[in-house]
Amino acid sequence: MKIKSITPYLKKLALTKPYTIAYSTFYDVELVFLEIELENGIIGLSSASPAEEVIGENSQQTLQNLQSEVVQNFVGRDIRHFRQIIFETHQHFPLLAGTQAAIDLALHDAFGKFLDIPIIDFYGQKIKYLPTSVTIGIMGMNETLEEAKSYAQLGFKVIKVKTGIDVEEDIERIIRLHEIYKNNLKIRVDANQGYTLENLKKFLLKTANTNLELIEQPLKVGQESELFALSSDECRLLAADESLKNAKSALEFSTIHQPFGIFNIKLMKCGGILGALEIANIAQQANIDLFWGCNDESIASITAALHVAYSCKNTRYLDLDGSFDLAADLVTGGFTLEDGFLKINQKAGFGYEKIV
Repeated sequence: MKIKSITPYLKKLALTKPYTIAYSTFYDVELVFLEIELENGIIGLSSASPAEEVIGENSQQTLQNLQSEVVQNFVGRDIRHFRQIIFETHQHFPLLAGTQAAIDLALHDAFGKFLDIPIIDFYGQKIKYLPTSVTIGIMGMNETLEEAKSYAQLGFKVIKVKTGIDVEEDIERIIRLHEIYKNNLKIRVDANQGYTLENLKKFLLKTANTNLELIEQPLKVGQESELFALSSDECRLLAADESLKNAKSALEFSTIHQPFGIFNIKLMKCGGILGALEIANIAQQANIDLFWGCNDESIASITAALHVAYSCKNTRYLDLDGSFDLAADLVTGGFTLEDGFLKINQKAGFGYEKIV
């Protein structure tokens, strides 16, 4: 079955509320959508949310790349050769993960619909379902406690707290959350490169009794070797995010001396499902756990991440809350949220539908 048309377009979607991380505050998100139509009328739909500060590509550049002659020349190709097309995309657009992801996910969705199976069935489901964390941005103590309370009341079991501006305030927030919820609400931390090694050591020491699940990207990219000053148990608690972009960096961090015990895989960093699986396979051989994250994203790309996450047996953590704070989306379905757990709906492709 041949590809009939390839149509990219841009949408700016408002967030229900702004949030702050260590280096910025966000009010809306600009997403790129891509539709790949087959000759029989099947449409594969994807969305990309590239983070320029991490991968060096923004949504405007992604849109331009998808409109290029290189991509439009994929029209007429057989959808059964989708992996070859993804390979050629990586050759034409090296290091442009947003462009790669948009094409990768749209082709996967179209191929799954062509076979009339969910993508998870194509790769094989290893994980039934897991809870996702929900994110609390950098804010004062009272606001933090209010957000945590509202999430707990909604049934969520895990929260991820953004930190990285003031380590003393960060410590106070985590200790207070633990005092209130004990083990009824698991806590993760994302410093977004906001700590020095000295501050990280202080944070680890003062929060040692709070049963933190993990600490995401504490130091700046390029400072990973400083983490060897920590114990191996402390490094096992750390998750690579901005430092982990592709299989090459995964190999670098999978040697005998591992600065991270967890890899945070985002489809928007590694260029889609095939890039994610390369990282996942390396991590499995190195006994590194997988933590699947996201940016502010459409249900489309969140669902795709969920499919590949559940196909990897070393998946331990989900942080796929990127669509929860969108005031509107272009698709619906894909997964269900039940008491904080994300479950795939088992429909063909990625199982979501475009809102008409």
